[in-house]
Amino acid sequence: MPHIQTRPSTSPQPLGGLMAALIVGGITAIIDTTIVAIGLHTLIVQLHASVSTIQWVSTGYLLALAIAIPFVSWAQEKFGGKRLWLFALGLFVLGSAACAGAWNVDALIVFRVLQGLGAGIMMPLMQTLVVQNIDREHMTTAIANVSLPAALGPILGPVLGGVVLNWLSWHWLFLINVPIGVIGWILAFKFIKDDHPSSHASREHLDVLGGFLLAPALAGLLYGLSNVYADGGFARADVLIPGVGGAVLLAYFVIWAIRRHDAALVDVRLLAVRSVRISSIALTFAGAALFAANFLLPLYFQSLRGYSVLDAAFLLIPQGVGAFLARFIVGRLVERFGSRFVTVVGSLVMAAATMPFAFADASSNLWILGVALFIRGVGQGVVLIPIMTVAYIDIGKKQMPHASAITRIAQQVGGSFGTALVAVILTSQATQTHPATGFQAAFWGTIAMTAVVAIAGTLLPQRSKAINPPAAAQAQAA
Repeated sequence: MPHIQTRPSTSPQPLGGLMAALIVGGITAIIDTTIVAIGLHTLIVQLHASVSTIQWVSTGYLLALAIAIPFVSWAQEKFGGKRLWLFALGLFVLGSAACAGAWNVDALIVFRVLQGLGAGIMMPLMQTLVVQNIDREHMTTAIANVSLPAALGPILGPVLGGVVLNWLSWHWLFLINVPIGVIGWILAFKFIKDDHPSSHASREHLDVLGGFLLAPALAGLLYGLSNVYADGGFARADVLIPGVGGAVLLAYFVIWAIRRHDAALVDVRLLAVRSVRISSIALTFAGAALFAANFLLPLYFQSLRGYSVLDAAFLLIPQGVGAFLARFIVGRLVERFGSRFVTVVGSLVMAAATMPFAFADASSNLWILGVALFIRGVGQGVVLIPIMTVAYIDIGKKQMPHASAITRIAQQVGGSFGTALVAVILTSQATQTHPATGFQAAFWGTIAMTAVVAIAGTLLPQRSKAINPPAAAQAQAA
């Protein structure tokens, strides 16, 4: 069991400027994902590319994002959080500008990989930078605030993408990131504390073998799951080979990391800490439920109801608004009722609000579905924050980057699995029966995943912060 340091930072920096810098910079990566997804058809036409080729614009980005995540904890200790954030955001902005200037689809895919590497560093790092600079009693509210880009992305991304594709060229799908990213970079330079890494850092040397095991493990798992939607589902060779290979490499990495102790690329021994372990399990299923719904809902409005991409984006706004508003109440809810209660109730609200879609067909009332989406968004916004917060309550500042990497990996793998599962359900049911039946079955699958989140939520510690950090550390280390 790792030695757990639980003393908070002795000189936390003012959070107002830090939050502004992280939110403005981080929202570029969130919006980019939704904007590009809505513009894939336009890219096929404008770049004269096939569907199978253009999918790599998204797949290459997501694989690069996943590969970058495991290296963040080492890079933060080696170079410092501020320097790493400035590098990652700068890489993302440069990648965005390069994507806008891409001369063909191959160049666009390469530049999207650069974007993905930048985003993969930013995602866990923005969370770590907050929790390392906040006292534990305010951690839930701080995580809720820094998660605002995740709530705003589904609202702004599709709308901005629709506006760009209606009145501007496809290049602006990527150029729109540049001015926002530059502002975020300036704010980060000004407001993020310059945390020079210690010259006596215990992990100065990169765990090279760990990187060679974990990076392709995640890439194999996510790539295999991304191919499940095609005919053959989980039985396809391009699903089984990379998926099984990735799972084997992941198992080898876990064994290797346990032997390496705190010198491992990602310290998996933190999973022996109950709060980290339960949070990671809950986030895996939460990621599955969230990604599955985000995959199904646009398809329902476009494929089954016949709405345009832009109209579907507007119809999904209530869910984003609900998730956005939930960020302002979740801190008080956790403080009053505790993490366990809020997670379980939020999950049940999400499941209940998804049920109208499990009964919906091509003529279901849009007002009812809109209200359901708003309620689902509130549940979604309430659920994630306490689960994410719990991962940090029993560990010290030095372990927080590792906890961020573990929980982010859990969300990514869970999200890919959830999307793959509902894609198989949708495809198999829709081909055998009516298309509406396929969507209904797939939404029931999403509800089942959400129910698992509620079950996992019952295992979370009720407290929202460590009551006696030193005692908790001694108990976990015993």
